[in-house]
Amino acid sequence: MTAPVPPATEPDLLYSADEEALRDAVRALLADRSDPATVLAGLESALPYDRDLWCALATGIGTAGLLVPEKLGGAGASAREAAVVLEELGRSVAPAPYLTSAVIAVTALLGCDVDRADVAGPLAALADGRTLGVLALPLTTAPGGAGEPAVRADADGALTGRVTSVADAAAAELLLVWAQGPHGPAVYAVEAPADGVRTEAVTPLDLTRPLAHLALDGARGSVLATGDRAREAVERALLTGAGLLASEQLGIAEWCLAETVRHTTQRTQFGRPVGSFQALKHRMAALWLEVASARAAARNAADALASGSPDAPLAVAVAQAYCAPVAVRAAEECIQLHGGIGMTWEHPAHLFLKRAKADQLALGAPGRHRAALAELAGLGAP
Repeated sequence: MTAPVPPATEPDLLYSADEEALRDAVRALLADRSDPATVLAGLESALPYDRDLWCALATGIGTAGLLVPEKLGGAGASAREAAVVLEELGRSVAPAPYLTSAVIAVTALLGCDVDRADVAGPLAALADGRTLGVLALPLTTAPGGAGEPAVRADADGALTGRVTSVADAAAAELLLVWAQGPHGPAVYAVEAPADGVRTEAVTPLDLTRPLAHLALDGARGSVLATGDRAREAVERALLTGAGLLASEQLGIAEWCLAETVRHTTQRTQFGRPVGSFQALKHRMAALWLEVASARAAARNAADALASGSPDAPLAVAVAQAYCAPVAVRAAEECIQLHGGIGMTWEHPAHLFLKRAKADQLALGAPGRHRAALAELAGLGAP
């Protein structure tokens, strides 16, 4: 007789008291240190991000170590808490390398042997914000899309190759390089200031998340993982990054909706607030429904990643396929319903549209995730 299949655990889409407290702390910091005027001023400077803000966020509040176990110097939290941080970063479009360093790079290292000193040491440095790390893959790489490494490694650890459009590479001190070694694919740790490492800055659409091409010409690296373990570490990092990126997209959409409602209730025409006109109310109501659905999808992905659910790839594919277009639509509506002022540089709406459009391609475009969703659900081609 076949044993009964236990019922699937219901996802927890609500925020805990600790998560709300974390949100309050991050939101207060960003409101004080990363208001729209400050972000705009920073874009006109040569700095990739505000180091003082990053220090306060990563070290002062301790967000950089949320995904790192306590025994390795972190907070021992989960993807749920990291998702809350990314929601707030999306809501403020703060130029902070949280997704690339505290999420993707940390998850890649956690997939290696953390009992090794050359893995535990960098993890501790990333956890307390002393070091910025990036996984040296193009920002557009989707889960399951790491493929054949573009970098080759000699037997002595010399790396040669070029990786394009790596987010936050210019500011990183630690590069985690996906390379083809003498005995198969491997993850190598490379110190960014080392000889043979060169970054070529490019001008991205979203100026709050700098991109750079990474060129390696005989740069020395140390092997952290090889073979299947290396591939699994990279793929888990990409999956986690894509799943939590949905929370950033949710934050973008929430700010755009709230700002649009605020503006349309204050701007008057024909003696009435423009937000009272039926056509605009319908547009904002439709957007509210989409944002509410995006919140459910993003929270489901974060919860699945936090609980180690076998359905995490499915939850991530759903979240990215849905949240990315919602963020873009919310930003477009924000600009349109602000009228002429929404088209100006001084108004921050364009920052949210650019971040939403860039996020739409980051870690896999919606079409890529829809195809993955169809495959995971056994539906064939979408």
